[in-house]
Amino acid sequence: MLSFRLYAAVSFLFSLSVLFPPFCIGIRSFPTRAIVDSAAGSSGEDDVIAASWSRFSEAPDYRNGAECATSFNREMASSCDPSLVHIAMTLDSEYLRGSVAAVHSVLKHASCPENVFFHFVAAEFDPASPRVLTRLVRSTFPSLNFKVYIFREDTVINLISTSIRVALENPLNYARNYLGDILGRCVDRVIYLDSDVLVVDDIHKLWNISLTGSRVIGAPEYCHANFTKYFTDGFWSDPVLSRVFSTRKPCYFNTGVMVMDLRRWREGNFRKKIENWMELQRKRRIYDLGSLPPFLLVFAGNVEGIDHRWNQHGLGGDNVRGSCRSLHPGPVSLLHWSGKGKPWVRLESKNACPLDHVWEPYDLYKHHNIAKYHQSFSSISASTLIGFSSYLS
Repeated sequence: MLSFRLYAAVSFLFSLSVLFPPFCIGIRSFPTRAIVDSAAGSSGEDDVIAASWSRFSEAPDYRNGAECATSFNREMASSCDPSLVHIAMTLDSEYLRGSVAAVHSVLKHASCPENVFFHFVAAEFDPASPRVLTRLVRSTFPSLNFKVYIFREDTVINLISTSIRVALENPLNYARNYLGDILGRCVDRVIYLDSDVLVVDDIHKLWNISLTGSRVIGAPEYCHANFTKYFTDGFWSDPVLSRVFSTRKPCYFNTGVMVMDLRRWREGNFRKKIENWMELQRKRRIYDLGSLPPFLLVFAGNVEGIDHRWNQHGLGGDNVRGSCRSLHPGPVSLLHWSGKGKPWVRLESKNACPLDHVWEPYDLYKHHNIAKYHQSFSSISASTLIGFSSYLS
């Protein structure tokens, strides 16, 4: 009997490996009514889900205007539909408050919010299970088009080396390396966004940017930044390693905001190219900064440059102190709290930076005073952001 059970278990696991890729398993979203009905029949998890729901207010139901083309059934929006704007983000309990605010900002400023589809990648062993996170997203955004994918952390755990900040060693930070495998092969193009961003412009403008030639990714580039600091002296002193940039003019770019051509990504096997550098890093230290340097090694100097307005990054300060910073000169379409300091943490600790108050009106966490909530939106759009720059043109 024991041998039969063992055989059955092995057969079941083998079947799963055939049916699902090794990187993830997808959880489809489902109507709010179905969530309530299924939750009513659950036991211990029901209490956890209910507690999670109570943390966030329901977002306004943003709808398309008459000018928006709609070629799909709202109730049956497909994760493969090429007419939609596809956005990929990670989803975990630690950054959940940021993720919810980011989604809220995208919908609020989108010209056609119903034409946006979110692909959320959740960690397999997060304290809040992917199914709980799925239900929380649905309760906060009842009409959102989305799908949650379970990221198998063992895919990358043995490739991660120590970083300057422990948070950068989280396996989920590396999920962007595997989007070509995690998302269905029918998804040819996606915008990747970090969880600590606000989009204050129409996301369709970013989606419509062309990736010319054979370029695989597009991102704002910062060619005046000191590129050498992203790699160790040992890397630069090695004539073989440093030769990787001999035919390119590399510029720093931030991987928290990228337009990605997944078809070219898959064809070029860029996941493996990134993993090769991570494997080398495990053998000899060539950089100190988590998931960013491998992207620079593979893509820097061959990136489709996007206007800087689409990543006003560094608002979280550096990776050690997380000090306050102001916006770069120029218009703003996306604010990014990259660095150690996160706006929800600083606001909660009563140690907020000035720009953290720009993030606050998009926060759906425990907003019980709706009047104050809408008043905050008015004051931000009328004075604060415009005071920094003209962010909508």
